[in-house]
Amino acid sequence: MRRLIRSFGFAFKGLQYATATQPNFRIHLVTAIIAIGLGIVLHLSAAEWQWIAISIALVLVTELINTAIETLTDLVSPTYNIKAGHVKDVSAGAVVIAAVFALVMGCIIFIPKLISLV
Repeated sequence: MRRLIRSFGFAFKGLQYATATQPNFRIHLVTAIIAIGLGIVLHLSAAEWQWIAISIALVLVTELINTAIETLTDLVSPTYNIKAGHVKDVSAGAVVIAAVFALVMGCIIFIPKLISLV
């Protein structure tokens, strides 16, 4: 049990590191909070909440994986290396795909609700 509790401590330490050092992770957190707030105000259905939750989780997880890959790449290749650059670019590309997916889902869900308010 002690080991399990310790593992959660390491996980929260990783989240703290990403929040403190990665501006993009903070941006994603802020947009997630905005989406949640907007969802509360607009009374999303359960199905809509599922898509919002999946979108938020996907973006945050890919951003964390990207941070881990970039940190490890910097460790093993402190000087410029074209292949290391490709690794970083591909992992950043994964974040872009996740963010575009989240943006599309947000538009599909929120735009009609916002239009109906006007």
